[in-house]
Amino acid sequence: MKKDKSKRPAYAGNKNKGASHSFSKPTRDGGALNLQSGATEKIDISKIIKPSGKKASNRLPELLAPAGSLEALKAAIAGGADAVYFGGGDFNARINAKNFSNEELKEAIDLLHSCGRKAYITLNTLVYDREMNDYLRFAEFVYTAGADALIVADIGGAAAIHRHLPNLELHASTQMSGHNLAEAELLARHGFSRMVCARELPKDDIEYLVKNSPIEIEAFTHGALCVCHSGQCLFSSIVGGRSGNRGECAQPCRLPYRDEQGNESYPLSLKDLSLTNHITDLIESGVHSLKIEGRMKSPEYVFGVVRAFRTLLDEGRNATPDEISKLAKIFSRGGFTDGYFTRQINSKMLGVRSDEQKQFSKVALTSSEKIDEITPQKIKISVFAEVCAEKPISLRLECGEISVTAYGQMPDKAINAPLSAENIKKNLTKLGATRFELESYVALTDDDIIVPISALNALRREACEMLETALSTGKATREGFEKYVPVASQRAKKEQRTARFYTAEQITPLSREYFDIIYLPLQNFNGECEGIILPPVILDSELSKVDKMLGMAKAKGTKYALVGNLGALELAQKYGFVIHGDFRFNVYNNESTLELEKLGVKSIILSPELTLPQMRDVKGDTAAIVYGRLPLMLLEKCVSKEISTCERCTSGKTTITDRRGVTFPVLREYEHRSVIYNSAPTYMADREPDLQRAGIVNRHFIFSTETKIDVDKVIGAHKNHSPASEGDKIRRI
Repeated sequence: MKKDKSKRPAYAGNKNKGASHSFSKPTRDGGALNLQSGATEKIDISKIIKPSGKKASNRLPELLAPAGSLEALKAAIAGGADAVYFGGGDFNARINAKNFSNEELKEAIDLLHSCGRKAYITLNTLVYDREMNDYLRFAEFVYTAGADALIVADIGGAAAIHRHLPNLELHASTQMSGHNLAEAELLARHGFSRMVCARELPKDDIEYLVKNSPIEIEAFTHGALCVCHSGQCLFSSIVGGRSGNRGECAQPCRLPYRDEQGNESYPLSLKDLSLTNHITDLIESGVHSLKIEGRMKSPEYVFGVVRAFRTLLDEGRNATPDEISKLAKIFSRGGFTDGYFTRQINSKMLGVRSDEQKQFSKVALTSSEKIDEITPQKIKISVFAEVCAEKPISLRLECGEISVTAYGQMPDKAINAPLSAENIKKNLTKLGATRFELESYVALTDDDIIVPISALNALRREACEMLETALSTGKATREGFEKYVPVASQRAKKEQRTARFYTAEQITPLSREYFDIIYLPLQNFNGECEGIILPPVILDSELSKVDKMLGMAKAKGTKYALVGNLGALELAQKYGFVIHGDFRFNVYNNESTLELEKLGVKSIILSPELTLPQMRDVKGDTAAIVYGRLPLMLLEKCVSKEISTCERCTSGKTTITDRRGVTFPVLREYEHRSVIYNSAPTYMADREPDLQRAGIVNRHFIFSTETKIDVDKVIGAHKNHSPASEGDKIRRI
């Protein structure tokens, strides 16, 4: 965060008089550092009174709580949260929560700050071009209202915010699919100060990430788990018309599905996450923030969960079985899971919410501990005083990154009774009538000087008033921006056809003739085509293996790489591949296209959630998926193992069927992850005029479960612009 350089720099007068005085060695007095005069050792002022800046984080991680309403926010404060995240009416991933009006947002931010807590505002949805101005204006509003950070998910939206409001802290939402160090490093270069890491990370990967990341790492520790990697779920959107990327998820993962034998179960419904039994591990890892999920939950839920975590953190211990049981009664789906954290990814992670558990929650929340009244807490400040001869007395107060300095009168030379260091401290730290509390104290004094006590008191009052003003207006002079000027790529669209195949056996002679680039998943690559698809998830613990596979692919003459994650770009660039952007980048707007181009991406497959007119408005060398079953979910766990055997996912024969009788194929992804594909393929062979009007000349095909006969039939249909066969279920853009 940049400083307000308009403020008068502290101790500026020292420049011409030398920067050292004679003081005794620092001593501790009630937690404050005091420098008494009268010794001969010289100490450099610049090493004692440091310019205000970011302080080292405390031993304990930040406890970050959710709030879907002002009542829940107050409950989070009462429970002991260090920070609270919440959203406004638009652009947040919990659009169905009560959320906050603009007036309530301002009130909430002020309340949090008055209690010494931080306010993080969610802008964690994807943004259409026509919304970008409103998106930025909302970011401007919460910035000028004093928000400590924005949680964002759209790479283009984040770039626009950083360009227009460079002093506003940005946190990368888990919707940005951050799961490795390479992504944290890239985000650091693009103005982010924190990455919310993927929920699927195991303990050792989190520790490695925290140890090496140039920015803060935030980890989820309690609450509902999406079975799909965040930011990679299209199920609700494509099948139900309610986009999870737009905060409208209908939670199809919580529904029952049948396997091939007709047996019904809940293979996609996970228990809630809870890492209360790993608090000591999390503290030792150095992770910066522990995040509790639950913006749709009641104030009583928020208070109960936050209070439990506050107790465990403060006492530096893991939860007892009784404490875990109490949390489960507040809310659970058959108990809790820590499967990802402990690498125990199995059927024990699955759970549904029974009627009995709903009744438990009703009783637990009704009889829960009364939520404490919220009263503003004392704000800890650092006090730096300089009472030396031949210069005005000064007092600097620091609170976090905010620093103010007040100046008073010149001291006189003492004749009989010089002013003691004890009296200076007594009067300059008399904070009882303010909302401030002394955290540390440093004083630089000379012998044989005197200052009226009234002058010291006046100096203290002025400094406190200055700090109050600075806190109310934010970390800096928070000015907005004049006008949003839309940006767009100037790169021309390239007319070409590309396709991805699940296996090399599906590639026919006709497809080699028809497509300009053919891609195969890296794990299925055999050297018989020119392109590879990098795994959508590459944990740091998997990196060396993937790196070796890429080297082998390069040695076989591979030229192109289809990449869908920010954390994989550098790896692909290492081998000199020509990089094309997959649909997994979730590109909705021109800002995102331009940002990916800057990162070396040659062309970009737009999000399949966009309509044809929306695709038309995104400039640059963009492509659209014109045929194929869309990957709806990317799962860390194996679906086949839950409903059948692992062998079935290897053979590509696993399916799940919903309550309407619609069947979805499931295929294996790298490292035994699963991908659920749509029941019906996108089909645009007979919509050539529509594609041309939308400027879609770069076209992408997905072949997943198709046979060789199916592949050639699809190519023939697109050559002849033929309609789908009567009775075929298809999806249109």
